Amino acid sequence: MNNLLLNAVCLETDVALGRLRALPRKQGRLRKFPPNSAKFYQEPPMRTNRPGIGADAFARLVEQAIARIPEEIRTYLDNVVISVKRRPSLDLLAEMGLAPDEPLFGVYLGVPLTERSASEPPLYPDAIHIFQEPLEACCATREELLEEIEITVVHEIAHFFGFSDEELEALGYG
Repeated sequence: MNNLLLNAVCLETDVALGRLRALPRKQGRLRKFPPNSAKFYQEPPMRTNRPGIGADAFARLVEQAIARIPEEIRTYLDNVVISVKRRPSLDLLAEMGLAPDEPLFGVYLGVPLTERSASEPPLYPDAIHIFQEPLEACCATREELLEEIEITVVHEIAHFFGFSDEELEALGYG
Protein backbone atom coordinates (compact mmCIF):
# COMPACT_ATOMS: atom_id res chain seq x y z
CA MET A 1 0.00 0.00 0.00
CA ASN A 2 2.84 2.43 0.76
CA ASN A 3 4.31 2.02 -2.73
CA LEU A 4 0.93 2.75 -4.31
CA LEU A 5 0.55 5.92 -2.23
CA LEU A 6 4.13 6.93 -2.97
CA ASN A 7 3.66 6.51 -6.72
CA ALA A 8 0.45 8.55 -6.69
CA VAL A 9 2.13 11.43 -4.90
CA CYS A 10 5.18 11.32 -7.16
CA LEU A 11 2.99 11.53 -10.26
CA GLU A 12 0.77 14.33 -9.00
CA THR A 13 3.20 16.53 -7.08
CA ASP A 14 6.62 15.51 -8.41
CA VAL A 15 7.74 14.80 -4.85
CA ALA A 16 7.76 11.66 -2.71
CA LEU A 17 6.44 10.56 0.67
CA GLY A 18 8.31 9.56 3.82
CA ARG A 19 7.75 7.07 6.71
CA LEU A 20 6.23 7.12 10.19
CA ARG A 21 7.05 5.15 13.35
CA ALA A 22 4.97 3.06 15.78
CA LEU A 23 4.92 5.20 18.91
CA PRO A 24 3.98 8.87 18.98
CA ARG A 25 7.07 10.52 17.60
CA LYS A 26 8.39 13.72 16.23
CA GLN A 27 9.87 13.48 12.77
CA GLY A 28 10.81 16.41 10.62
CA ARG A 29 12.48 17.64 7.49
CA LEU A 30 15.88 19.24 7.99
CA ARG A 31 17.86 21.28 5.53
CA LYS A 32 21.25 19.68 5.08
CA PHE A 33 24.09 22.13 4.60
CA PRO A 34 27.59 21.55 3.25
CA PRO A 35 30.40 22.04 5.80
CA ASN A 36 31.13 25.67 6.71
CA SER A 37 27.86 26.97 5.27
CA ALA A 38 25.45 29.30 7.06
CA LYS A 39 22.64 27.70 9.03
CA PHE A 40 19.21 29.09 9.82
CA TYR A 41 19.75 30.64 13.24
CA GLN A 42 23.11 32.05 12.25
CA GLU A 43 23.36 35.07 10.00
CA PRO A 44 21.96 33.87 6.64
CA PRO A 45 23.91 34.51 3.44
CA MET A 46 23.10 37.86 1.83
CA ARG A 47 20.28 37.49 -0.68
CA THR A 48 18.75 40.48 -2.34
CA ASN A 49 15.70 38.62 -3.59
CA ARG A 50 14.79 36.49 -0.54
CA PRO A 51 11.11 35.61 -0.76
CA GLY A 52 10.08 36.89 2.68
CA ILE A 53 6.28 37.03 2.68
CA GLY A 54 3.62 37.59 5.29
CA ALA A 55 2.11 34.84 7.42
CA ASP A 56 -1.18 34.82 5.47
CA ALA A 57 0.56 34.55 2.09
CA PHE A 58 2.79 31.77 3.42
CA ALA A 59 -0.26 29.90 4.75
CA ARG A 60 -1.86 30.17 1.31
CA LEU A 61 1.26 28.59 -0.24
CA VAL A 62 0.95 25.70 2.24
CA GLU A 63 -2.73 25.34 1.32
CA GLN A 64 -1.75 25.24 -2.38
CA ALA A 65 0.78 22.49 -1.63
CA ILE A 66 -1.87 20.47 0.20
CA ALA A 67 -4.36 20.97 -2.65
CA ARG A 68 -1.83 19.47 -5.10
CA ILE A 69 -1.76 16.20 -3.16
CA PRO A 70 -4.02 13.59 -4.82
CA GLU A 71 -7.53 13.35 -3.36
CA GLU A 72 -6.99 9.64 -2.64
CA ILE A 73 -4.31 10.65 -0.12
CA ARG A 74 -5.96 13.79 1.23
CA THR A 75 -8.98 11.75 2.36
CA TYR A 76 -6.73 10.13 4.99
CA LEU A 77 -5.82 13.55 6.40
CA ASP A 78 -9.24 14.39 7.87
CA ASN A 79 -7.97 14.08 11.46
CA VAL A 80 -4.53 15.58 10.83
CA VAL A 81 -4.02 19.18 11.93
CA ILE A 82 -1.69 20.99 9.54
CA SER A 83 -0.49 24.35 10.82
CA VAL A 84 2.05 27.02 9.97
CA LYS A 85 4.37 28.34 12.66
CA ARG A 86 7.04 31.04 12.41
CA ARG A 87 9.85 28.79 13.66
CA PRO A 88 10.36 25.66 15.75
CA SER A 89 10.74 26.21 19.47
CA LEU A 90 14.09 25.59 21.12
CA ASP A 91 12.34 22.93 23.24
CA LEU A 92 11.16 21.07 20.12
CA LEU A 93 14.65 21.21 18.59
CA ALA A 94 16.13 19.87 21.85
CA GLU A 95 13.51 17.06 22.03
CA MET A 96 14.47 16.03 18.51
CA GLY A 97 18.17 16.12 19.35
CA LEU A 98 18.85 19.08 17.06
CA ALA A 99 21.11 22.04 17.62
CA PRO A 100 19.41 25.45 17.93
CA ASP A 101 20.91 26.48 14.59
CA GLU A 102 19.46 23.53 12.63
CA PRO A 103 16.85 24.73 10.10
CA LEU A 104 13.87 22.45 10.70
CA PHE A 105 11.34 22.92 7.86
CA GLY A 106 8.51 20.84 9.28
CA VAL A 107 7.60 18.19 11.82
CA TYR A 108 5.07 15.37 12.12
CA LEU A 109 3.71 14.66 15.60
CA GLY A 110 1.64 11.55 16.08
CA VAL A 111 1.24 7.83 15.53
CA PRO A 112 1.72 6.69 11.92
CA LEU A 113 -1.15 4.84 10.25
CA THR A 114 1.07 1.77 9.91
CA GLU A 115 1.53 1.57 13.68
CA ARG A 116 -2.02 2.15 14.90
CA SER A 117 -4.15 -0.34 16.73
CA ALA A 118 -7.94 -0.59 16.63
CA SER A 119 -7.91 -1.50 20.32
CA GLU A 120 -5.70 1.46 21.30
CA PRO A 121 -6.47 4.46 19.08
CA PRO A 122 -4.36 7.61 19.50
CA LEU A 123 -5.50 9.95 22.26
CA TYR A 124 -4.82 13.10 20.25
CA PRO A 125 -5.07 14.01 16.58
CA ASP A 126 -1.89 13.90 14.54
CA ALA A 127 -0.30 17.25 13.76
CA ILE A 128 2.03 18.59 11.10
CA HIS A 129 3.74 21.93 11.63
CA ILE A 130 5.39 23.78 8.73
CA PHE A 131 7.96 26.39 9.80
CA GLN A 132 8.00 29.60 7.78
CA GLU A 133 11.26 31.29 8.79
CA PRO A 134 13.62 28.35 8.13
CA LEU A 135 12.00 27.75 4.74
CA GLU A 136 12.23 31.41 3.74
CA ALA A 137 15.83 31.66 4.95
CA CYS A 138 16.91 28.77 2.73
CA CYS A 139 15.15 29.87 -0.48
CA ALA A 140 16.34 32.48 -2.93
CA THR A 141 13.11 32.92 -4.91
CA ARG A 142 9.37 32.56 -4.44
CA GLU A 143 9.39 29.61 -6.87
CA GLU A 144 12.07 27.85 -4.82
CA LEU A 145 10.07 28.59 -1.65
CA LEU A 146 6.91 27.05 -3.14
CA GLU A 147 8.87 23.95 -4.21
CA GLU A 148 10.42 23.53 -0.75
CA ILE A 149 7.01 23.99 0.91
CA GLU A 150 5.52 21.29 -1.34
CA ILE A 151 8.37 18.90 -0.62
CA THR A 152 8.13 19.57 3.11
CA VAL A 153 4.35 19.09 3.23
CA VAL A 154 4.60 15.80 1.35
CA HIS A 155 7.58 14.73 3.50
CA GLU A 156 5.60 15.23 6.70
CA ILE A 157 2.47 13.57 5.30
CA ALA A 158 4.70 10.65 4.33
CA HIS A 159 5.64 10.24 7.99
CA PHE A 160 1.90 10.01 8.74
CA PHE A 161 1.70 7.13 6.22
CA GLY A 162 4.68 5.33 7.77
CA PHE A 163 7.75 6.23 5.69
CA SER A 164 11.08 6.76 7.48
CA ASP A 165 13.57 9.55 6.98
CA GLU A 166 15.97 6.91 5.65
CA GLU A 167 13.46 5.87 2.98
CA LEU A 168 12.88 9.50 2.04
CA GLU A 169 16.61 10.09 1.81
CA ALA A 170 17.00 7.07 -0.48
CA LEU A 171 14.27 8.51 -2.70
CA GLY A 172 16.01 11.89 -2.82
CA TYR A 173 13.47 13.69 -0.60
CA GLY A 174 15.23 13.73 2.76
